[in-house]
Amino acid sequence: MRTEVRVEGVVQGVGFRPFVYALANRLGLAGLVGNDVHGVFVEVEGPSGRVDDFVIALSTDAPPLASVERVATREIAPTGAPGFTIVASPAGGERATLVSADSSTCADCLAELADPRDRRFGYPFINCTNCGPRFTIVRDVPYDRPFTTMAEFAMCADCAAEYHDPADRRFHAQPTCCPACGPRVTLLDHDVDDPIAAAADVLLGGAILAVKGLGGYHLATDATNATTAVALRARKHREDKPFAVMVSTVEQARALCEVDELAESLLVSRRRPIVLLPRRSATAIAGAVAPGNRQLGVMLPYTPLHHLLLGAVGGPIVLTSGNVSDEPIAYRDADAIERLSGIADAFLVHDRAIHIRTDDSVVRPFDGREAVLRRSRGYVPEPVSVAAGFPRAVLACGAELKNTFCLAKGSRAFLSHHIGDLENFETLRSFTEGIAHFRRLFDIDPVIVAHDLHPEYLSTKYALELDGVDLVGVQHHHAHIASCLADNGEAGPVIGVAFDGTGFGPDGTIWGGEFLLADLAGFRRVGHLDTVPMPGGAAAIRAPWRMAAAHLAAAYPDAIPVLSVVERHAETWDAVLAMAERGVNSPRTSSAGRLFDAVAALLGIRDAINYEGQAAIELEQRADPSERGSYPVLAGTVLPGAELVRAVVDDLARGVAVPTIAARFHNAVADAVTGVCERIRDESGVGVVALSGGVWQNLLLTTRAMESLRARGFRVLTHSRVPCNDGGISLGQAVVAAALDRA
Repeated sequence: MRTEVRVEGVVQGVGFRPFVYALANRLGLAGLVGNDVHGVFVEVEGPSGRVDDFVIALSTDAPPLASVERVATREIAPTGAPGFTIVASPAGGERATLVSADSSTCADCLAELADPRDRRFGYPFINCTNCGPRFTIVRDVPYDRPFTTMAEFAMCADCAAEYHDPADRRFHAQPTCCPACGPRVTLLDHDVDDPIAAAADVLLGGAILAVKGLGGYHLATDATNATTAVALRARKHREDKPFAVMVSTVEQARALCEVDELAESLLVSRRRPIVLLPRRSATAIAGAVAPGNRQLGVMLPYTPLHHLLLGAVGGPIVLTSGNVSDEPIAYRDADAIERLSGIADAFLVHDRAIHIRTDDSVVRPFDGREAVLRRSRGYVPEPVSVAAGFPRAVLACGAELKNTFCLAKGSRAFLSHHIGDLENFETLRSFTEGIAHFRRLFDIDPVIVAHDLHPEYLSTKYALELDGVDLVGVQHHHAHIASCLADNGEAGPVIGVAFDGTGFGPDGTIWGGEFLLADLAGFRRVGHLDTVPMPGGAAAIRAPWRMAAAHLAAAYPDAIPVLSVVERHAETWDAVLAMAERGVNSPRTSSAGRLFDAVAALLGIRDAINYEGQAAIELEQRADPSERGSYPVLAGTVLPGAELVRAVVDDLARGVAVPTIAARFHNAVADAVTGVCERIRDESGVGVVALSGGVWQNLLLTTRAMESLRARGFRVLTHSRVPCNDGGISLGQAVVAAALDRA
């Protein structure tokens, strides 16, 4: 019998055709295998029992990087032709194949990298069918060498022999190369025989090194050198936000952080994200690397270049995005040299082009599973499966901060890599170029375009300028809850608790402390944090003491107590209060993020910020995790921020320590959330709570809220596959648009 087989999923660029070839030969079957725009096609001929075994093994024994979503078969007429061959990829047709994410260097390649007898010994671009660059080098599909940035490197005879040998690990591995024919590393403006060893000397000498990586440039320093870490902060204009650290091994990670079984699995996974872990108290890491932070972002090397560099340095290095604060990561050589020359003392570069910039992903272990905080390299462009599907193709444009976009069709939602904050031309260009690339890769021509309701978001303006599409405006916090539902494969209804910094409310106020009865198609606001003015609008985000003034005025309408925060800003305090009272440039907000900002200022932790969420993050870091005390709050369906503020002020007056007050505040918010949810459950009968929005990145708050909610019988949904922050908004917009399209 002869059977035609169609295999769909992540089956290109992962060694699937060589696997099929070897499988067919092992079973003594004839036929052919090839790539096309739909995935992998196979014709296999032989005894029926062996053909059945072959079809089963396509899923059960697939290569490590493959993800088989569907195997379809049909019988066709036998040809009697002997042998099994790999055939050329035909062009044309609607593309439905998936592209693999970039994958860290496999054990086999690492063994060759370290073997002086191997012709690829010490070669920083070693790869095979089981590892190496994928998404960052793909220009088009099918995933064949001519459609990647490796096209300009003609394979030498040895590499070509491996590439065409079915028994070789590099059989049809598109980035196959070696020192004789492939990309090369250079330490710019340095005439050295070993550029990686020289680059290590740069780091060990106390200088800053720009390193061209897999998805863009990084800035690196010796993580134990306090002077260099401070210099990097000054040059990069990144005053306080923590840096990530790369170490060679899990053992080195354990020396810096607490690493349990789940954390280790995340560190060593093929995705190799930055993993946020509890840091140990006494380590060699310079204080300026992650000042005042109880967690440290740690990652292991994921390219052979990183392995070689870390081996030469012999210790941990800072590895942070190659950009000036608020700019997108640099990935084109000339642009990187221009933009980073004022920061880096030296450049370790190579001549393999990066087609699309991709930042490192950030995750953490939480509640027994991985929680993704930034979904990018190693995860993208693998789709998020949505069971309800998309009747028509959708483009969702995301939010302003931590932007991602999402293109969706069928049952797949292709959430983009991390774009960044859409606040400058370069990031907007990255956004528009990324959309064009995804549309081309996955052959998605969107009919519906979903966007945020905020009219001034650049993502919204982009959507509104598109012609010939159906536009769907999705409220920001509904998108958050819908994203959490999609992440968990649920449709609702749920009590959605959407806590973040800013979102455009339909009533003209700035939302951010919302309780929604929601499903994918709609929502009803059934509770919220009490509103206060934002004195100066966006200025109140940058200066949390302004929010302290607004919340104090609400808590003490007759006379605000004499507090340190008032004294620190005595010259402008009355003017700010007057602005808020008159409503001049002071929109009202229910934002939970702004309440956390206010309490941080009240406690003297942070009056002004230099990165988003800084005050709230530092408030969490100062909180005593062993403190279980709370503040009693009488919550109906409006969570009274004034009661929380008065409780904080009372403890301050009694001389209670700041870590204790900060912890009690977190515990009180968690208890208040539970109280509001209980009231909503009593009225609606809904017993499932979905937590979404950037405030839920707060590990202490989320842990306390989940404990409290579960103790009262709620089932709690949190994010895992996509971020709870605005990086997950585009997925929420997409599934809302699809639900409305089905209605």
